[in-house]
Amino acid sequence: MTRLTALGHYQPEHVLTNDDLAGMVETDDAWIRQRTGIVTRRIARDETVTDLAVAAAGKALASAGVDPADIGQVIVATCTNIDRSPSTAAQVAGRLGIPAAVTFDLNNACAGFTTALATADHAIRAGAARHALVIGAEKMSDITDYTDRTSCILLGDGAGAAVLSASDTEDGIGPVVWGSDPTRRDAVRIRGDWHPTFSQDGQTVFRWATTALAPLAREACERAGVSPRELGAIVTHQANLRIIEGIVGRLDAPQAVVAQDVVVSGNTSAASVPLALSKLIERREIPAGAPALLFAFGGGLSWAGQVVRVP
Repeated sequence: MTRLTALGHYQPEHVLTNDDLAGMVETDDAWIRQRTGIVTRRIARDETVTDLAVAAAGKALASAGVDPADIGQVIVATCTNIDRSPSTAAQVAGRLGIPAAVTFDLNNACAGFTTALATADHAIRAGAARHALVIGAEKMSDITDYTDRTSCILLGDGAGAAVLSASDTEDGIGPVVWGSDPTRRDAVRIRGDWHPTFSQDGQTVFRWATTALAPLAREACERAGVSPRELGAIVTHQANLRIIEGIVGRLDAPQAVVAQDVVVSGNTSAASVPLALSKLIERREIPAGAPALLFAFGGGLSWAGQVVRVP
């Protein structure tokens, strides 16, 4: 069995407001809020994806009280890392003094963290590791076209991390529900040679997310043996406030705290779920041991979600 031991998060200091964007592209605060719910986002200036990942992971390790030498697996979920080799995960392990873990990056776009969480959970259950470090880290500003008002208003930078540990008594991570719809694989894109940019078919993504995903989120609850009405929190991918409300509104989860970190952080892709969850835990908005539904979706079009017990 596996339990979620601790989380940590990190965001850059620089805040990019809607009014700032209005000075860069034809838009305004009211237009952005109406369509996305976003008010601010954080932008990394000199920091790299690895820097963001190390900062979040260091906080998670400190909170967990796990010796870096005991970490057997490091996974970084990211679609914005520049280096192909060494992986971001290998760089994180080196900088945090993790000596001999298996390290690799995982790219499942915005669903990357929940996919990586399931991957680490499976490794622990199989006996391949006792402790794992799973990180979602993105520098979306590196791939943002600030002349495209439909996409530049969405994106921000940040990282969130989780420590997972084997447990003889607590089954703290439920079965994953994951998959993809490759017929819509081109709806979200990061394409280009050495300077790729993010783009998407916003209406395609919105319709898909608000109609197809709630049943899959309910399935994750069913596989964990938890009713949506028992959930203490729902943390979806922080893509757009209207999408979050569209999914949650179909789940019948009246007691759940609903993460809305997108309002202040924007869309941070694979970082969004651990970033939002870590903030809720830090603010003690979810009781320890409460079930929380994590559900992410994005490019591919892919999805992955599970119910976890809050540390």
